[in-house]
Amino acid sequence: MTRPGECPPEPAIHDAAARIPDFFIVGHPKCGTTALYEMLRGHPQIYMPDLKEPQFFAEEMRAGGVDYPGELPQTLPEYLALFAPAGPGQHAGEASPSYLRSRTAAQRIAELRPDARIVAILREPASFLRSLHLQFVQGVIETEFDFATALALEGERREGRAIPAHSYWPQALLYSEHVRYVEQLSRYRDLFGDERMLVLIYDDFRADNERTVRDVLRFLEVDDAVAIAPAEANPTVSARSPALHELVHLFAVGRGPASRSLKAVLKALTPDDMRRMALRALRSRVIYTEPPPPEEGLMRELRKRYRDEVVALSEYLGRDLVRLWGYEESR
Repeated sequence: MTRPGECPPEPAIHDAAARIPDFFIVGHPKCGTTALYEMLRGHPQIYMPDLKEPQFFAEEMRAGGVDYPGELPQTLPEYLALFAPAGPGQHAGEASPSYLRSRTAAQRIAELRPDARIVAILREPASFLRSLHLQFVQGVIETEFDFATALALEGERREGRAIPAHSYWPQALLYSEHVRYVEQLSRYRDLFGDERMLVLIYDDFRADNERTVRDVLRFLEVDDAVAIAPAEANPTVSARSPALHELVHLFAVGRGPASRSLKAVLKALTPDDMRRMALRALRSRVIYTEPPPPEEGLMRELRKRYRDEVVALSEYLGRDLVRLWGYEESR
């Protein structure tokens, strides 16, 4: 097992039995990465594992501890085993949105697959952070339901204070760290070059996701004429009640003696699929609702805060994102 800050060991298996991914969707979250993953894996020339986010190359960014809701590969053989089912004529890939924010993932990917193709998706900063906050609340990574308050807590959280008690991924709550687009892209461009990078803009994907996916297919050098069904994944929602939301989460992860005992009884009496369906139904019908409209004053403040980043990104990509994202007056 690698330790945080260490590179994964060089693969001892470079024979035909070891399938190394050809491409990586590196992020950001809440920018269409899940929808892109679902659409790509429907292509007959592409193989992507059922585990959407292996996070293998961003170990320092992984959600840690026993509360993480899923099993992640811990060793290189475990990671490569995810791609073993890929056929000889398929391009293998994965999607881990934490790779773009990670300071080490680009180098680690390059060490294993120096000719990899990299796909990144970026979104207007203010709407991106608001959607990210709602997603973190939904996943009980964040327990502060008020967006402005959550942003204001970043200074304390950098010092290890005001960390949510049940959060399994507190380092993700440093919201400003997510909006360093040029720095993040540069780590990949320096290693893979322009020709092996495709940077997508969320607005384009939302406006015509089929066309955007066909751009990706051409970038990956697979047949772009194959019929692709549009996908809508990971819709943004808001929780109705913080207390009820946390109670359901504690039961789901089996925290505490009473919760663990009840979960064990239900596990013994009901099939896994039935329990998961019941939990999804409870969350969708009782816990979650449509999010309220964004607070315009806060959104204007965020646009002012991140205007320089948008200007730099526009120059970096050669595209006027200042106008596209409405940052002309954000001074």
